[in-house]
This record gives sequence, structure tokens and C-alpha cells, in this order.
Amino acid sequence: MAISGVFDQATVSQVQQANDIVDVVSEHVSLKKKGREMLGLCPFHDDHRPSMNVNAAKQIFKCFACGAGGDVFKFVQMRENLTFPQAIERLAERVGIKLRKLKTQNSKLKPNEEVDPNRLAKVNAWAAKHFQKNLYDEQKGKFVRDYIAARQITPETAKKWQLGLAADSPDDLTRAAKAKGVPTKLLEQAGLVTAQNQDKFVRRLMFTITDVTGRVIGFGGRTLDETGAKYINSPTTALFDKSNSLYGLEHARHQIVSTGVAIVVEGYTDCIMAHQVGCTNVVAALGTSFTAGQARILRRYAKKVVLLFDSDTAGIEAANRALEVCVSQRIDIKLASVPEGKDPCDFLLAAGKEKFEQLVDEAIDVFEFKWNRLSESLDSDDTLAGRRLAVEEFLQTIAVSLWAGHVPAIDRGLIVNRVSKIIGLDSKQINAELNKRIRRAAKTASYDVANDNVQSIDWGQGLSAAAQREVLEVLLSKPKLFEIVQRKTTAEAFDVPILMQIAAVLFETLNSDINAPLKAVLAKAESVELGRALMELADTAEQKGNFESRLAGALEVLQRYQTDKKVGQVKPAEDQTKYLRSVHERTGKRNPHSVGMA
Repeated sequence: MAISGVFDQATVSQVQQANDIVDVVSEHVSLKKKGREMLGLCPFHDDHRPSMNVNAAKQIFKCFACGAGGDVFKFVQMRENLTFPQAIERLAERVGIKLRKLKTQNSKLKPNEEVDPNRLAKVNAWAAKHFQKNLYDEQKGKFVRDYIAARQITPETAKKWQLGLAADSPDDLTRAAKAKGVPTKLLEQAGLVTAQNQDKFVRRLMFTITDVTGRVIGFGGRTLDETGAKYINSPTTALFDKSNSLYGLEHARHQIVSTGVAIVVEGYTDCIMAHQVGCTNVVAALGTSFTAGQARILRRYAKKVVLLFDSDTAGIEAANRALEVCVSQRIDIKLASVPEGKDPCDFLLAAGKEKFEQLVDEAIDVFEFKWNRLSESLDSDDTLAGRRLAVEEFLQTIAVSLWAGHVPAIDRGLIVNRVSKIIGLDSKQINAELNKRIRRAAKTASYDVANDNVQSIDWGQGLSAAAQREVLEVLLSKPKLFEIVQRKTTAEAFDVPILMQIAAVLFETLNSDINAPLKAVLAKAESVELGRALMELADTAEQKGNFESRLAGALEVLQRYQTDKKVGQVKPAEDQTKYLRSVHERTGKRNPHSVGMA
């Protein structure tokens, strides 16, 4: 069997076998052992309580909140928005398997061709090597190497973090791409060139941005002549969105999971220097305000987040905004700040690893920070409007924290009393304001599984559809019963669209191997929707049990339905009310759906 006319089944099986699902999922989500399975936060909805199970023995995953499920291919398809062949390529690349396609594909981009994230990752990786080649060019890169050395970034660190140089030419990268046969359109889709076919990054120190698995997804560039913006990032592409990416996560992930703590800094060099001195659970927010998307990513790996921003006014305001984001995302958050006049990179160089870790250990919690901020605002601002804004900001943080479950009831009383004393309002008024804000926070909360755009599966209606589903459920749990099914019916007997697709895949798989496990069936299901449907059937089947009896009853109903179809008594597409009534009369069953569905 060929997958979309691209790969044969042997190749697909080889790639599936080489990629352990626990290892792959762990690159995106922190997993903890629970019984025989692994449990983690589902990345496919806004999960606050771990609801995704990963089964190492069966090589499958299933979220019991939003319904997402499947094998390693389906996970990568959903996580990285890839087609099935693209997911195969992605996982083959991960383990170093060289793929041979069944047919040659045109390498030139068609005008309306969908953007392929795999191709963007490859062109980004090529660009990263080009920038590095520029950096280590004897003459071209000398002044940049001198700058890097002046920042006390070692040559080993520069290579590990893939630092590079965008040359002082508007078409340096474009010309190199043309010489290599890289389509200009692909460069544009990757955000490397502008619509005018000029390089986006010119005369800049280049920071290579990777995802958690090490794919090059974008770049950050620092100006070397102080013209233009100090830093610019790659634009949003099919592969890169800075609001949902964190610099250094590839290098920091294991230590974050190990310690349970993620430290967030603002700048590229802050992050790089932290790792260079041995503090390897540090990531950077890509020079942007810390976002809800970044908070959700960290929540998958860390139990606690410590924000370490500059101590100047801009840094404090950035930290304040980031605190609000983390509290709303139900993250345990603390704040540390470097001494006045220094950024984290300078502090690391001057004070070293131990002092940096001490700074993190002494981080204050969000309430202490907000209380200090409120007190300072009330002391420094005599205007009624200014004092009111300071109080409202504090109450908003407390309200969101109460909604998120960060504040015990007894602490609420203490906080309300402190606020009452400092601003002169009655505690009843403060509580009423808090309750109003809590209701607003609950109403606007992003966590709502029902709104996660998970489409329900149309299993069809009527007794025949129920019987078709029953047969497939049993076969997914007890494939050896396929010998009985083969004597009674064929895949063509299934006329509900989703069940028809499942039957085609399942019958073909069991024809070849009657002992085929679920993962072998999933490896032939190309769509995410089909994978989810298979997982739901398999899960339902295990809960029901009583396989032989259920199969016998379902096959009886299905055969009767097929006979009636042949003589024109019932049509697949018509309403089955009359048919169900006739079955009821012939079987004497009060509930037609109970036929063979014990």
C-alpha cells in the first residue's frame, strides 16, 4: 500500500518503529508516569489538569478531555500542522532515516501551492549555515567575532547556539540561494527575503531560533551599526510565531523538567550567557512582551516560572505585564530582578552562577510584588485618578488569582483587610469589587474544552450504523475475530462515511496480519480525524468487553440490513424509521438499538 502515492507501507512502518511515542511527545510536553501509562497536559486544548495519556506499550496517545488521539504520526500532524506525508518526513529526519519516495515531486513551487513547514525548516537550516559561514569567514566576519568575544561569549557557545552574520549586502542570501537552486518564493515564505527580493537581514548578528525539537524555525538579528531597529525577528510564517515560541527551549527543556523551574529573561544574550555559566533552565521571550502562548508552552514543562527582567522602568513594566499573563494562565509565578543598572547578561558575567541562582531563589511572589507596587504608587501619586488606577490594578491581580485558585480563602481575608486599611474602603466594598472581577475573569477565561473547535464525529444514525460501528469496535480489540467477520461481510458493506474509511483500512490491515496491533492500523490512517475516530472506537470497545456476543448480534443485524437493501426495502441514504420498525416487529425487541448490542 502506498501512502498518498508517496511512501510504501514498509517505509512508513520503519519510521513509526524508530520513533517511540513517549520520546516524541516528551519533546513537546512534560510527561509523568501514572500506572502503566504516562500523563501530561494536552497541547491540543488549553489544558490545566493533565488529561493526555500516552501508552508506551501500544504506542498511542489519547486526550480524554478534547478527544485528540492516535499514533506518533497523528501527534506530529496535529502538533506541527503537517500532512501525513510531511509527518513521515519529519519523523524520518528526526531519527536519520533516508526516505525514498515512490515518485519524483517537482521541487519548484507552484503559484498556489500550500506552504510546507518541512520545506521552510530546511531552507531555514540552510540559511543558518550560510550565516555561520559568513561569521567564520576570515575577513567578512572578523568584526562580528570581535564583538561576540567582547560580550564574553565563547567560540564554543557561539557554535552551539548557531550564531551567524547577515552580510552587509541587500542580496547576499538571495544570491547564495540562487546559486544553490533554492526558490526565491520559498525564501519569501520563510521570511528571509522581502517581496522586493531583498534580504530581510542585512549587517546583523544573527541568532538562530529553534523549536523544542531543534528545528530552525526563525531568526533574530541585532544591528551592528546602530541603524534601524536594534533587534528584528523573522515575521510570522507557517513555521514561526514569536508569540508562541521561546528562545533556548531546545537547550533548556530537560533541566526545566528536572528542576520544575523555568527562568524567563528578555534578551538573546541573557539566555545564552546563563547557559554558558551553567544555568541551563533559562529561556528568553524573543524580545517581545511575555505572551499567553509562551506561558502555555512553559506550563507543559515547568511547575514554577521565575521572571528575571531588567531593573529599569521598562523592565519592571515588562515584568508586571508578564505576571498578569502567568496568573491568568494559572502558573505559579515569581519575580526576580538584577541590581540597578545591569541586565542579566552583565550580572552573570560580574557575579557568576552562584549569585545568579541566589537571585532566583530570592524571587518574590506575585502578591508581594503587586503589594509593593501598590504601596509605592499610593506614596508617590497624590491624585485621585492615579491612586484609583493603582488600587484597580492590584484588585484585578487578586481577583484573577482567586479565580485561578492561587489564593486560599483565609489569605483572601487578610489581603482584603490590608487593602481596607491602606485605602480606607470598607472590606464589604472591596469584596464586592473582587467578586465582580472574579465573575468577569471566569467569563472571559480561555479554558473551555467545549470551545476548542473539536469537531464531533458523525457516526451515522439507525440500527445499521450502530451494527457497523460495533463490528469495527470488536475487531480493534480482538483482531483474531476477523476470521468470523470475513465469512459474514466485507468492507463494502459499511456505508457510513467515517465507518467506511475505517473498515477499508482495518480490513486491509487484518487481511495481511490478523494479529496487527492498533498502531499498525493507525499507520495507514492518513487523516487526523480518522485517527481520532479509530481511537474513540478502540477506547469504547475496551470499556464494553463481551466481544464474541456483541459481534454475533451486530453481524446478524448487518446481514439482515444488507439483504433488505438488495430487495429495495431500505436505502442507505434514507431515513431508517420504517426499517427500524420492521426490525422491531421481526425481532420482538422493544429497543431496536439493543439488537446484538449487549
